[in-house]
Amino acid sequence: MSNAQGATARKRRVFITGSADGLGHAAARTLLGEGHDVVVHVRSQARLTAVQELVDQGAAATIGDLSDIAQIRDLAGQVNAIGRMDAVIHNAGVISGAHLMVVNVVAPYLLTALIQRPQRLIYLSSAMHKGGRASLDGIDWSGQATTGSYSDSKLFITTLTAAVARLWPDVYSNAVNPGWVPTRMGGPSAPDDLRLGHLTQEWLATSDDPEALTSGGYWHHQRREEAHPAVDDVQFQDRLLAELARATGTTLVR
Repeated sequence: MSNAQGATARKRRVFITGSADGLGHAAARTLLGEGHDVVVHVRSQARLTAVQELVDQGAAATIGDLSDIAQIRDLAGQVNAIGRMDAVIHNAGVISGAHLMVVNVVAPYLLTALIQRPQRLIYLSSAMHKGGRASLDGIDWSGQATTGSYSDSKLFITTLTAAVARLWPDVYSNAVNPGWVPTRMGGPSAPDDLRLGHLTQEWLATSDDPEALTSGGYWHHQRREEAHPAVDDVQFQDRLLAELARATGTTLVR
């Protein structure tokens, strides 16, 4: 069921991280076209040109390098200054490098903790999370060293999604596997449909379809799928939250 086929009761205000290109840019463009208020995000002042067409259509722009803790905090302040979001799509991510855990896990955790609580939270996962290791031993959350894999980072963010769903029953918190789509990260030969790669997060962010008004799901093309068993392990969720609170000095308020 597409958003056009579903029930969108009113205009939503949606913040999307990593909107300069790929799925984040595509989602922003679609939501603007549907009449929603969109807040886009780019890494630096120099990247603002990548979202100029979206700003020209009415989007608000925010700036912050998600590999830098101070800039993540400042970004949360920029978003809060605009006003309460109806939905936040945590789209930004990297596939490798020393900043893998900071960008893919710490940034969405901190933004979740610091941005005024929205009605809906959507986190970008991956089918590769199923190959992740449910171990937090030796993970460097600071970006000073390369620890863990992309699969590990996606397991952690999917676990965070489930933890937020459990701790914040007034918020719809869901993870999305967009598929292997032809973006800069996915590469030009990726076999999946690009439109389907951003449809589910748009739907979860704005639709009043009963299926979209649920929480704690791991979604692929608007269908719930089974996640890695560790995702719903409450003890593992709590260990992850404790590690992220220790690493950032910010606790997720329950």
